[in-house]
Amino acid sequence: MKTALLLSVKRKEALIACLILFVQLVKAQPVDLAILPQPKEISFKGPAFKFNDQVKIVAGGAAEDKFAAEDLAEFIHRQFGIEAVVSTRSGGASIVLKRTGKDKTLGTEGYRISVSAGKFEIAAPDAAGLFYGVQTAKQLLRKNGAEVSANGLEIRDWPDTKQRAAHYDTKHHQDTKEYVKSFIRELAGYKMNMLIWEWEDKFEYPSHPEIGAPGAFTMQEMQELTRYARRYHVQIVPLVQGLGHVGFILKWPQFAHLREISASNFEFCPLKEGSYSLLMDLWKDAMEATPGSSFIHIGSDETYELGACEQCAGKVKEIGRSGLFHHFLGKCTRMLRPYGREVMNWEAPMGWAKSRLSVYHGDQKETDFKVVPEKGMVLTESYDYETPDLKYAREAKALGYPVYAYDPNPGIEMLFLPYFFSKNKDEKGPGALENSYKFLVQNLGRGVFDGVIRTSWDDSGLPMQAWMLCFATTAAYSWNVNGTSLQEFPSLFYRNRYGEQAAGVDSLYFMLNEAAYFYMESFERRVWHWGEIGKTHLPDLPRGDALEYDPFWNTEYADRVKEADIFLEKMNDAIAICDRLIAVPVHNVYDLEVFKTLCQLTRNTALTYIDLSQVEYAVRQAHRQRFISYDTSFYYLQKAEQIVKNNLERRKTEFNELCAVWERTRLPKGMSTPDKQYFFEQERTRHFANRVPGMNYLIYDEEKLGLESYLKQLQEYMAFFSNRFLNRTKAN
Repeated sequence: MKTALLLSVKRKEALIACLILFVQLVKAQPVDLAILPQPKEISFKGPAFKFNDQVKIVAGGAAEDKFAAEDLAEFIHRQFGIEAVVSTRSGGASIVLKRTGKDKTLGTEGYRISVSAGKFEIAAPDAAGLFYGVQTAKQLLRKNGAEVSANGLEIRDWPDTKQRAAHYDTKHHQDTKEYVKSFIRELAGYKMNMLIWEWEDKFEYPSHPEIGAPGAFTMQEMQELTRYARRYHVQIVPLVQGLGHVGFILKWPQFAHLREISASNFEFCPLKEGSYSLLMDLWKDAMEATPGSSFIHIGSDETYELGACEQCAGKVKEIGRSGLFHHFLGKCTRMLRPYGREVMNWEAPMGWAKSRLSVYHGDQKETDFKVVPEKGMVLTESYDYETPDLKYAREAKALGYPVYAYDPNPGIEMLFLPYFFSKNKDEKGPGALENSYKFLVQNLGRGVFDGVIRTSWDDSGLPMQAWMLCFATTAAYSWNVNGTSLQEFPSLFYRNRYGEQAAGVDSLYFMLNEAAYFYMESFERRVWHWGEIGKTHLPDLPRGDALEYDPFWNTEYADRVKEADIFLEKMNDAIAICDRLIAVPVHNVYDLEVFKTLCQLTRNTALTYIDLSQVEYAVRQAHRQRFISYDTSFYYLQKAEQIVKNNLERRKTEFNELCAVWERTRLPKGMSTPDKQYFFEQERTRHFANRVPGMNYLIYDEEKLGLESYLKQLQEYMAFFSNRFLNRTKAN
């Protein structure tokens, strides 16, 4: 009995000891760590490393190691006000960066971090790994009151994907050099190592400088940015479109003879030698502008006009449309190969055997032509015919073609990206986050893809800040495919990007997703993508002695006014969140300043519907008072007039504010300089952001309503009414 009782007591003591240990372990795991990408292996143990007013960062003599140490020192000083001194000699409590021997698991980009009370060590076999260890180390530091510390832990980390590329599309905007540098730093912080930069006319090609837009980056500036990126272990790959998407080139009259269709500036003819001569001039410029890069991307997607001219139509009969496409790609690849660059293009694995070009040419399937693509081309395009075992990617690799996974395009929605849900008319579907997550975790880490590419198409002119969640998602799961769950990832991103004080940012992002569809569905913004969508008219103007009008507007647009009321409230809430976060302030506060302008733009859309509704109601009241009181009737006409005036003034004020905020990091869209006039011409894709040369693409539909003309006509009627009735009354 005593023995049994003793054993029971010992079991209880052991259980209590286990519970105490569990509680200690839970407490030792800091819940506020928001590391992106998440490390492969992390264990929390031992006491924290605490910072004093000064900390020494010890690094070896290699220039790359010293740069990583200086990057960490600058962060510590900027973020916490602690003086960080870079040295080659250790001593006292220091952060030590050191090289180790080769490690098969860690490779060249992996690293180890060990943190305890008197030790903070970052070790890696190579400079890239040491730099990425520093990027993780930055995310370990926390401030509690006056104390800055890093919890005791051990980390081993390495990437699942060799090349982690962000596609940077600047076809419809140009960021400042300072912003490009900050963007490079952000990508490096997420451990992305490639920036595929689609310039279009944002580079001043020395061989044909007329192609570069006013203010385009010069050769010297682009070389500076390329070298800057290399310090952060980011390789800039120039993307200068080849076959299609070349309106920025073929809009110029001197090159119009190279068009596939004389009426369209969209596509080169692949059978004209002049096409290749001109493109090689531009590609040579691009390679000179990006010293040290191993790749060049020649684009060549969306070839809607391929085979349209008489000569090409004859060639299609001989070798098929895919054959003609690869005639172009192969010839370009052979021309570029002597320059030591791998040639990327927008072709998909086995696309030549799967009639992939049918997406641009209806349902035209080609089975009678055997196409043999040029060896060594790097395939980077999306495709929808893959199998769960990656049959086509494996087949293409076996044939000698490097293959990049194309993280699904999040969409070309206006205003903001559909991260949490997509919408087609009234049907909702999965959002971009879910699509990206499923694609990445299902396909990466299997030893098939040589890299991954996250595109950021500039079709709708979204601000770059709206894309950062996309880039972070691709970065996180291409580095660690077994990272956090889809449900947890957005919160992790918000904490990582905006800090622990950013309460409400999750609601803000979701409301912006909602706002994107309300904004898109308003007026005629969707016209060419969606076909017949109706037209927004203005309320009927009063006429005649009896102040007649047709009371149709509130009946016709009742659903839009109802939506407008809902989104007015939502956007007021969203703006309040932005104002509060800006005042805190959170990290990356400029994101919130940009998002606030998107909320104001959406609010103005909602208020425009509400204003038009109120104008009709005011005219109705004026009509009702016509045979009761001239003065009261005229009062309601004045009310209608003031509503329109207020609308026009608000639109102007908020648009100017939006431009002022956005142009802190970008050049004025469509600007001219004293030395160069901007040459604007649309092309067949009719992108939302390219409807007009300037930033007013965002309010173009409000401008097309014709409220200025409406106000003038209303005022003319008011003058008639006043002269006819009010002046006569005064005379009597």
